[in-house]
Amino acid sequence: MTQSLSVDPEEVAKFSRIAAEWWDPQGKFAPLHKFNPVRLAFIRQEAARHFGRSTQGLRPFEGLSLLDIGCGGGLLAEPMARLGFAVTGADASERYIGTARAHALESGLEIDYRATTAETLAAEGCAFDVVLNMEVVEHVADVAAYLDACAALVKPGGLTIVATLNKTLKALALAKFGAEYVLGWLPRGTHDWNRFLAPAELRVMLEDAGLSILKTQGVSFDPLAWDWKLSSDVDVNYMVVAGR
Repeated sequence: MTQSLSVDPEEVAKFSRIAAEWWDPQGKFAPLHKFNPVRLAFIRQEAARHFGRSTQGLRPFEGLSLLDIGCGGGLLAEPMARLGFAVTGADASERYIGTARAHALESGLEIDYRATTAETLAAEGCAFDVVLNMEVVEHVADVAAYLDACAALVKPGGLTIVATLNKTLKALALAKFGAEYVLGWLPRGTHDWNRFLAPAELRVMLEDAGLSILKTQGVSFDPLAWDWKLSSDVDVNYMVVAGR
């Protein structure tokens, strides 16, 4: 794996230590398991709209390629493969990739998992119809360089979805102190508020990388239903959809 300016070795090491817990819905990644349905539905909806596919069939995205960059243990890669995408999952953590490969094998899914970086894939000339970039940018060392590499991986006519956390006091209170110290949803130290990114900043970086912004979507936690839902509120969690 070639040297990447965007990869933060400390962040990779921090998450690698808990790699074995990826598929435990009650473990350290429980919040991602809870969050997964809403983002899966959103990805499916946006991809179907962008590529003119019906979502009625079991595998509506046959013939399309997808990269899940920062794939972790495969929580998104596996359902994307079941929807018909030819999936590549990439992560800088070899332990994550080992976990993901083992689980895909158990699940009978063919997913091309690689311990690599966005920069390496871009240098190799790889390109995909869809590039998922979910909850990754707040963990990289050089966001602009990382997004440049990710944008280069999007085919002409392709789509990318970037999900991250807004740099607001509300996000600091809820996503950092609330989630890590009060509710214990995440291990302490999971997030660094200084790395959170405002939607306007993210959109500018994506446009500078040659992409066109298609949508900005908020995601909020509903304490009454104890579940996540799409919303107009981008103060904490949000997703940006862009195309080439």
